[in-house]
Amino acid sequence: MTTKLEDKHAGNGDLVGEGQPYLGENYQENGKPVANGRGEISVKQEANGTRGMPRKSLNMYSWQEIQKHNQKADQWLVINRKVYDVTGWANKHPGGSQVLNHYAGEDATDVFRAMHLDLDIVKLYLKPLLIGELAPEEPSQERHKSSQLVEDFRELRRTLEAMNMFKVNPVFFFLHIAQILILETLAWLIVWHFGSGWPVTIFISCLLTISQVQCFLLQHDFGHISIFPNSKWSRLMQKFMMSHLKGLSTSWWNHRHFQHHVKTNIYLKDPDIDTGPLIVNGYLKPAQNGKKKIRYINYEKQHLHFYMVGLPLLMPVYANLNSMEMMYLQKSWGEFAWVISFYIHYFIMFGPFYGIFGTILLIFLVKFLESPWIAYVTQMSHVPMRISKEENRDWLSAQVLTTCNVEQSIFNDWFTGHQNFQIEHHLFPTMPCHNYHKVAPLVRSLCAKHGLQYVNKPLLKAFGDNHQGLEEICSPLVGCLL
Repeated sequence: MTTKLEDKHAGNGDLVGEGQPYLGENYQENGKPVANGRGEISVKQEANGTRGMPRKSLNMYSWQEIQKHNQKADQWLVINRKVYDVTGWANKHPGGSQVLNHYAGEDATDVFRAMHLDLDIVKLYLKPLLIGELAPEEPSQERHKSSQLVEDFRELRRTLEAMNMFKVNPVFFFLHIAQILILETLAWLIVWHFGSGWPVTIFISCLLTISQVQCFLLQHDFGHISIFPNSKWSRLMQKFMMSHLKGLSTSWWNHRHFQHHVKTNIYLKDPDIDTGPLIVNGYLKPAQNGKKKIRYINYEKQHLHFYMVGLPLLMPVYANLNSMEMMYLQKSWGEFAWVISFYIHYFIMFGPFYGIFGTILLIFLVKFLESPWIAYVTQMSHVPMRISKEENRDWLSAQVLTTCNVEQSIFNDWFTGHQNFQIEHHLFPTMPCHNYHKVAPLVRSLCAKHGLQYVNKPLLKAFGDNHQGLEEICSPLVGCLL
């Protein structure tokens, strides 16, 4: 159902007039807005915390109507019962247009809260996109979702905010940055003092590998704005870590990673499970490849493909080529300059000892060594878990069913950059990683209350399950090819 707006909104979703309402409006105890009895909501102008002249009435929509607007050229979504037309804004969205498109026609309240740290700034962008609200008789989320589970999760978040679990410990991240820079400096001092023989080269390659992996893990935290409250500083530090110290595009990483977060393990929406024809994830892609009669790849051995190709070439080949491709296609010359600075600083540090060709070999040796480490850290929490088509689940269920944790220990925390608490990270991406272990018992308790399996396993078992998952996945495809 839809009621008419007194002044129709433009096709791009902008309302006529100024001072549109935004997130933070008051609701009745049942989460529904106060209606005037005539199918319309009277909205007041809100500015600087005070209410002034009466505003024009907004359309009210049913879920049935909203769910029709789920195409790239027609994208509506719901946040806190407010309906937004984000079609014209999608291409300007800092997190990428695909993130919005993946939630078109759905309730995006919890994912919106999870992915944004400073809501006051984001609200300013939402105001001109507002086109209406859910009708009073409509639930606050789609009817197939458990309202109790959704409310319990939101209460958990409020509890964590009250506990200051989103507050950063600056010393923790200072030590993380210091570790990276000290390891790189130490590698240079060793080769300067002992020369560039093979034993020294192998040793400094190990030091640089550790530095590079920890740099990758730290840039991930900067990308989620979980360290600096100011997003500009976070983006700048992410560029320094990812582009200057690692030689990769932050835009490429964020474009993929944000999609992975909002639609984890969802076929055609999560880029991390789209590994091309050589390795397939889940049971949908193998069956699809089987129907296409892709017989030239022996999928019964795809776990071996992972070891022979996926592990060693993820960073030196796949990541580098995809990063360069995105910068070229988007003409991101400023970011390209950041990436070039990585090679310049390596040539300055190690060129006098190895020459140009030798330094290039050193760079790719380090990328070759870091690749298995990064591959396991990023894959072991998701490959063995549920991979499916779009199911439009609530935020808690969507993340818990597709994610598993690795047991806490000093080594596991360091080895994974605290990404062993992957469930907590996916539920609260903007939370500083040093607080995950404090939050985990509360998340586990909530999962138990609602019958969700909270998977937590030893590190070596996580490695083994990753192998087993790849080995078992191939069976549907083999059946299709027989």
